[in-house]
Amino acid sequence: MEFARAGGQTILGRSRHRGPLLVQRPFHPEAGGACHVYLLHPPGGVVAGDRLRIDIKTREGAQALVTTPAATKVYRSGGPRASQEQRLRLDPGSVLEWLPQETILFSGARADLHTRVDLVGDAGFLGWEILCVGLPASGAPFVQGSCLQSFEIWRDGSPLVLERTWFAEDPKALRAPWGMGGHTVVGSLFCVTNHSGAVERVRAVLPPPAEEELASVTQLKGVLVCRYLGHHAERARRCFVRAWEVLRPIFAGRQACAPRIWST
Repeated sequence: MEFARAGGQTILGRSRHRGPLLVQRPFHPEAGGACHVYLLHPPGGVVAGDRLRIDIKTREGAQALVTTPAATKVYRSGGPRASQEQRLRLDPGSVLEWLPQETILFSGARADLHTRVDLVGDAGFLGWEILCVGLPASGAPFVQGSCLQSFEIWRDGSPLVLERTWFAEDPKALRAPWGMGGHTVVGSLFCVTNHSGAVERVRAVLPPPAEEELASVTQLKGVLVCRYLGHHAERARRCFVRAWEVLRPIFAGRQACAPRIWST
């Protein structure tokens, strides 16, 4: 997908796909002309050997929001690893919001999940990832398999965020305080900003954590990071949406306008 500015609004200037990864028609629900796109994967899940690649480019002045209508499911595999890769490239003066629904890692899954964001100049970005490890509520905890998850943000060739997380059936890593601490849902939100009051503003609106649930907000050099660790993907999304509503005027200069599909 390639977004460009034309006629006072952002348009999906180019879109090409191969296989079942599709784009629904663009929406323009905002007065400023930002473009909302829903990325669809009709099979509904990733199986052994699947390789999904998403390339998004925002041209100068473009403002785009990309989300998904449902969770991504990574099913068990007895053989080849599956992979999903996002490559997000932003020209100066453009803004991209990458706000997918959660990814559910089934027991026995073997997968690599990678996101790389390349910013040029003053491009603005906010994105999140929410990972559910197993399905404990259905009596199917994560007891075998592995997943390598990485998230990178670069500006003008220099790294702002480099994260690697390895999930495996090792009970110590899943239960120990230095690991998942017995939690089954982990999420991270990244917003490229150095705004002096952003951390306090986000902390003020986060919902009170439930029992055995943790949330945090930290300012790194050039990037605000919000974390969630708990047992509920819905609560993780609620936490991140609250943060996004506060941060959007800061990094994008626009009030929050939630995609309509989030209400369905």
